[in-house]
Amino acid sequence: VQLQAFGGGLVQAGGSLRLSCAASGRPFSSTHIAWFRQAPGKEREFVAGIPKIGNSTTYEDSVKGRFTISRDDAKNTVYLQMNSLKPEDTAVYYCAVGLFGGGTTKSTYTYWGQGTKVTVSS
Repeated sequence: VQLQAFGGGLVQAGGSLRLSCAASGRPFSSTHIAWFRQAPGKEREFVAGIPKIGNSTTYEDSVKGRFTISRDDAKNTVYLQMNSLKPEDTAVYYCAVGLFGGGTTKSTYTYWGQGTKVTVSS
């Protein structure tokens, strides 16, 4: 599975961005999908996830109500709509695919995209 993430950029606090992650090599419909992020000097952390089956989504507490993860299996693409962005959202955002599990733990995800950088200015 190859993942290509894009849509990052520079935005002012309070603004919005939509990240996209397109997959090739395996249908998205058979995988768990998540977005993680890594700020400079920090560990990579879970942001949002969506399971292989069903539409139940999971979010890290600080992004609840501001970020929305969604998937379009017909396009083999997952999105992360980010609204009301804050400077602390600044990070490189990675999409990840889990073949056998999902959740919030990095180790359950098998494939990773190259990351797209999001910078939120105050």
